[in-house]
Amino acid sequence: MVDKAGEKGYTASQIMVLEGLEPVRKRPGMYIGSTGSTGLHHLVWEVVDNAVDEALAGFCTQVWVILKKDGSVEVIDNGRGIPVDIHPQTKLSALETVMTKLHAGGKFGTGGYKVSGGLHGVGVSVVNALSSFTLAEVARDGKLYAQEYKRGKTATKLQTIKTPANGSYPFPLPGAKSGTKITFMPDSEILEVLNFDFKTILEHLRQQAYLTKGITIKIFDERESLSDGQKLNIGHKENEVGKEDIVRTYAFCFEGGISSFVKHINKAKGPLFKDPVAIEKESGDVAVEASLQYTEGFAENTFTFANNINTPEGGTHLTGFKTALTRVINDYAKKQGYMKNGDGAFTGDDVREGLTAVISVKVKNPQFEGQTKQKLGNPEVRVVTESVIQEGLSIYLEEHPTEARKILEKCSLASRARQAARAARETVIRKGLLEGMTLPGKLADCSSKKPEESEIYIVEGDSAGGSAKQGRDRSFQAILPLRGKILNVEKARLDKILTSQEIKALIVALGAGIGEQFDISRLRYHRIIIMTDADVDGSHIRTLLLTLFFRHMPEIIQNGYLYIAQPPLYKIQAGKEKQYAYNDAEKEAILKGVKRKTKNEKDVKPEEVTKEVGEEVGAEGESEEVENLPAGEAGKPKSGVSIQRYKGLGEMNPDQLWETTMNPESRLILQVKADDAQKADQMFETLMGDQVAPRKRFIQTHAKTVKNLDV
Repeated sequence: MVDKAGEKGYTASQIMVLEGLEPVRKRPGMYIGSTGSTGLHHLVWEVVDNAVDEALAGFCTQVWVILKKDGSVEVIDNGRGIPVDIHPQTKLSALETVMTKLHAGGKFGTGGYKVSGGLHGVGVSVVNALSSFTLAEVARDGKLYAQEYKRGKTATKLQTIKTPANGSYPFPLPGAKSGTKITFMPDSEILEVLNFDFKTILEHLRQQAYLTKGITIKIFDERESLSDGQKLNIGHKENEVGKEDIVRTYAFCFEGGISSFVKHINKAKGPLFKDPVAIEKESGDVAVEASLQYTEGFAENTFTFANNINTPEGGTHLTGFKTALTRVINDYAKKQGYMKNGDGAFTGDDVREGLTAVISVKVKNPQFEGQTKQKLGNPEVRVVTESVIQEGLSIYLEEHPTEARKILEKCSLASRARQAARAARETVIRKGLLEGMTLPGKLADCSSKKPEESEIYIVEGDSAGGSAKQGRDRSFQAILPLRGKILNVEKARLDKILTSQEIKALIVALGAGIGEQFDISRLRYHRIIIMTDADVDGSHIRTLLLTLFFRHMPEIIQNGYLYIAQPPLYKIQAGKEKQYAYNDAEKEAILKGVKRKTKNEKDVKPEEVTKEVGEEVGAEGESEEVENLPAGEAGKPKSGVSIQRYKGLGEMNPDQLWETTMNPESRLILQVKADDAQKADQMFETLMGDQVAPRKRFIQTHAKTVKNLDV
């Protein structure tokens, strides 16, 4: 039905024209991805990218990032400084133009920069638009210039302050005579999260230092003072070149560039040879730098960058790299006689098993997809990258026969394992077909056949599985109990993984396959919830399952389908009233509330309150800790507070499990995300890999922070 009145009422007056930076404030997600933590940190990346662009242009050697106590951020560089002369088109200073106008900058092929990451000219202006306050300070030509902005609009005129006669830089960068300092306060009206995460920024700056040889990048956290012992727990000590006693301070400078990056990634992976392969060459308007090294593991870790911008979705540079890698290794293998006895050529998966690689390209006019630059689209980059990698890797294999032999042995073993895994996988699939696609007998499926409304609980043990099956809502909740601990897939190839009955049951239940055959469109549930006990064994089982999903079904995590159930640790009952606590802090808060309530009801003075703690067996057979408050006339408790500690899901009856952990209206579940693939990979390798020393160091470092440890 057409609304005639509405049709007539639709006039030019209803067309809104957003001017200046209003579009950014109206639709911030278009420019920074989200208004949550990711978007907040993206503001820092935009300003840091501008400073790094100065370094890529050869004019900057130092970048400082300072997290201020008031929640603002300062980014300082010793580059040329943003120009302050009048722009012929806007009739404003160049500084005010780039700070307040979208698509304004020196990165559109006008000679300001040969290569750059901030190519849309919206970076610093977007930061200005999404900040309640911004201060831009520029040092150049012997003077200091400053201008303030509020929520993207100019607040003061451009001020000029003459520097001392010696020309010293007025910012805290020693010896610099020019540069830029941007201070911004994220706007609470737009952003949902305002607290910067130190480690997130630390890792990003470390990455930028790896990608830009010779640049020194420092981070200062003035929000928190730390002792020396605490400092050593942050980052990697061997990569630090400076510390301060007053605040958290780290500095990074890597002369080895991305080869140092590869070594850093592979620290806990057991590399097959000591030094990574390093390839670097410039062709036309494209410069290619790549470093790669094989490890004893099975997972591939390839990271790509274009003009120092991480491209997590790859692009043409990644395509060129993969094509050249497969071709060169196959050609060398044939030459060395590895393809005899009817053996087929290595596949791309064979040559990338256990590979860690970093590919960094510098392009004059890169074509990114979207402002957040997730993927590179330049077709000429694929051709140049393929040519450079093919030439460089061929020379390396000829000049390093020992390393080349190890690579071929690794690829050959991967090829044989792939064939065995395919046979094992086909057996699993064929078995499912022979059984009429019947699901595992232990699976209690839901009646709904719509994945978007269905969920499956992966439950530890038959006891908890029994309670979950009785307590669930059968219309949309499925239960799959697992017996014991599944195989550690970090130490096994797919052929061995598929011999595990528990893993096979899980694969068939989910319905989407595994590994290269995984098809997310066939997934039977869009909420996969891991539910384990709150003890050491439960944590271990949860980690084993997370490793399986991360290594062999990563699309489930990427699509936000994986969750971790959060069952309560305590049930606190005072009379007929019961409450659940998910940690010790919540328990103490509830107890304080009960004490206050009891005091108000009984009008008991604080000195009259006594505390008697003992143990008794509750109505459901669990061991309960009982706290009686307050004492009566004869010293007998008038009311009791019982505290029940759940040591396992099996201790809960079906009603309790539903009420606390499975009811969508009241439960607490955590969504599993892996926004930083490199950090996630390193964590899984440390915790689940073959190398004992890194795991020992991790345990020693974090042992004191463990809570609710039940052995």
